[in-house]
Amino acid sequence: MHDFQLKGAQKAFLRSLGQRLEPRLKVGKAGLNAGFHAHLRQILNADELVKVRFLTADRDEHSALCATIAGQGYCLCVGAVGRTALFYRQNPDPKARKVDLPD
Repeated sequence: MHDFQLKGAQKAFLRSLGQRLEPRLKVGKAGLNAGFHAHLRQILNADELVKVRFLTADRDEHSALCATIAGQGYCLCVGAVGRTALFYRQNPDPKARKVDLPD
């Protein structure tokens, strides 16, 4: 599914960057649809890191949604707290990368 793995320190670094981000995508009653996934891919290609807000009241569903988003978006969920989750996918073009991961 994913062709990259992150170390614990790298995930912590990404979570620290994500604290300053505003949610760019929201998942509501309509759930995950083609428009959501198209926008997710667009944001990940441009910024590599995206924060998603879940507007649904069912908190048990959030972890399943994170797994679905990661699988269909070919990205990694680097953290989820409450109603927000953070997703990362490294740009394959080294010149276009915006996030410089620590070793």
